[in-house]
Amino acid sequence: MTITVRIDESTEAKLRRLARERGSSLSAFVRAAIAEKLERETQKLIPYELGKHLFGRYSSGLGDLASNHEKYLRERLRAKHRR
Repeated sequence: MTITVRIDESTEAKLRRLARERGSSLSAFVRAAIAEKLERETQKLIPYELGKHLFGRYSSGLGDLASNHEKYLRERLRAKHRR
């Protein structure tokens, strides 16, 4: 099947450059890009998958923070008001 897509000159130049850098033809590069987009759009992502790259990013270093959050909050409050 043949599909015609109109794009601006800047986008065309970027496509051609990336295809050349990857040693691919323009058609093969565009086919791969479309396939990748379709794969992402058709996946049923659960909330974990959507935020996976963020989890643990700002680690407290406390492995039991979720279960002992009250204890840590009390400790911080006591330390703050001792000053």
